[in-house]
Amino acid sequence: KTMSQSSRCTVVETLILGAGPAGLQLGYFLERAGRDYLILEAAEGAGDFFRRFPRHRQLISNNKVFTGYDDPEVNLRFDWNSLLSDDPALLFKNYSLEFFPHADVMVRYLEDFAARFELRIRYGARAKRVSRDGRFEVETETGERFSADRLVVATGLSRAYVPPIPGIELADNYVDVSVDRDEFRNQRVLILGKGNSGFETADNLVSRAAIIHIASPRPVQFAWRTHHVGHLRAVNNNVLDTYQLKSQNAVLDCSIERITRRADGMFEVKVTYTHALEEQEALLYDRVIVCTGFRFDDSIFDESCRPNLAIHDRFPDQSSAWESTNVAGLYVAGGLMQMRDFKKITSGFIHGFRYNCRALYRILEERYHGNPWPEIPFSSTPEGLADAILGRVNRTSALWQMFGYLGEIFVLPEEGGEGRLLEEMPVDYVREGALGKTHHFVLTLEFGRSQGDPFNVVRRPDPRQAEESFFLHPVIRHYREGEKLSEHHILEHLFGEWRDEELHRKPLLAYLEGELSSQGFEALAVTA
Repeated sequence: KTMSQSSRCTVVETLILGAGPAGLQLGYFLERAGRDYLILEAAEGAGDFFRRFPRHRQLISNNKVFTGYDDPEVNLRFDWNSLLSDDPALLFKNYSLEFFPHADVMVRYLEDFAARFELRIRYGARAKRVSRDGRFEVETETGERFSADRLVVATGLSRAYVPPIPGIELADNYVDVSVDRDEFRNQRVLILGKGNSGFETADNLVSRAAIIHIASPRPVQFAWRTHHVGHLRAVNNNVLDTYQLKSQNAVLDCSIERITRRADGMFEVKVTYTHALEEQEALLYDRVIVCTGFRFDDSIFDESCRPNLAIHDRFPDQSSAWESTNVAGLYVAGGLMQMRDFKKITSGFIHGFRYNCRALYRILEERYHGNPWPEIPFSSTPEGLADAILGRVNRTSALWQMFGYLGEIFVLPEEGGEGRLLEEMPVDYVREGALGKTHHFVLTLEFGRSQGDPFNVVRRPDPRQAEESFFLHPVIRHYREGEKLSEHHILEHLFGEWRDEELHRKPLLAYLEGELSSQGFEALAVTA
């Protein structure tokens, strides 16, 4: 049909908002399956976020090229930037050898990914309004209209979060503050926020500013302690030395009560200290910079399909299938998926949500096209099950990156024969009944409890005490009809390899034999 631009309406099954890494990753799976989809991107190219952020242009996602392994799956454990595909040329190691590459390299990589797989993307199509009347309707700023059965929002956290502090409008914000350090010569600078953006900003200014204070109500959370890569990374924490070694800078645990500007141009900031019996003080600064993170922008949704929000209104509230809890057919992909594991695992980052996107694709295939989750058969004897578990745990990158969140599901038959392995399924999705009342084992990789100094840990090298393992290690949980029956830990290993007959396989085999026998599955212990 020939229609004017103002009245044109493109109809597809699945519409994706955003051609960042998540939109491209999901688009790749839909393209490979021959699905009817379209990606709308506001900018004129893919990966526009990385044209602007991080502001100081150094990525903090690991690009470990040399691992000693030849297995591409294992190598993805240490590659935090590549998207999943069947083309080895589209691995990030072919774009940079730097451990922390420049952000411009990511832009080039994402543009090449979109072009190589000929993903269907409409650039320059900024969504202005999203509504729903049976189908989702998206209108762009140029007047184009799109209609879809399903909508996947992959726009990320696109709006700066500004805390409700009186006078906060007087401050600069991370998204647009100058990165020219010479503008801050001999100035007193207050940075609000103890995340990577705050410390990245401080690190840039440390050679020019007279004083840098980094403030928030709670103490610094270190990624090397919490295992959450969104917490402060070592690459950004150089300024901490200047605090503890008496070089004028400081990290303050305090609430900001108000910000005012004096007649002489200085900012007066009233603070209440968290750990000093609520002592209050007025501090003076030349500049205040807000580095308090980002939130989801829901302004384009009208009331017919506005998603409920969660976690201080920072994310769309979502189910274990990443579907809006109040708008059926509205899904999220990418960084927005981290609402399910907020500040715990890696859904907010490429090396986490690339696997979530594959899982979301499989959920969409099952729900709307009748294609069940892919299955791999395994021998349902204790020996066969042990071999299948160890075979997967020694290769999987998905469980390595999405520890405790994605699992390998080993479904047992009721009357012997082969079992079914369902790879990389969200554990919450299983708990909420995705498999029905089956008899199955769930395999995850998990860290032990973090107590004290993570660099001074007393280890228990006895497989009988494997549940006390501190580092990432396999955990197997046994379920029947939704009830958890038991769990078994496999002893941690320095290289993340679980191949030892005495330390790893024999204790696992003994556990599986006992579990199957106790549940009346004696036949499985002796027959394939």
